[in-house]
Amino acid sequence: MRLLIVRHAKAAPGEPDELRPLTAEGRAHARELGERLRGEGFAADAVVTSPLLRARETAAALGLGEPEVDERLAPGASPDDVRDAVSGRGDTVVVVGHQPDCGQVVLELAGVEVRFPPAGSYELEL
Repeated sequence: MRLLIVRHAKAAPGEPDELRPLTAEGRAHARELGERLRGEGFAADAVVTSPLLRARETAAALGLGEPEVDERLAPGASPDDVRDAVSGRGDTVVVVGHQPDCGQVVLELAGVEVRFPPAGSYELEL
């Protein structure tokens, strides 16, 4: 399985945390990431996202498919949570989540330490 891990784009400050929307800059960065990926021929069978607003908005802005919310991808998601969330969703799956979860997932699944700025991504094979 080809897995693209994406950290949500830049979000506005505020409370409650789970309702923080993307900033205009964040929306633009998420759209740019999606455009770059599509330009490289990337096509997803599924886009799975954390339930938090900023992650859902990032997933939608990517334009890679209709996002599906999975509670297991909320902050604190483990590599096992990610594996379970993508299981059976196709050969190429996009996961939109949070830091430090994204970095920990890539470290455990790919053995690579990756810095995840807002709208950062890393592709790996499971």
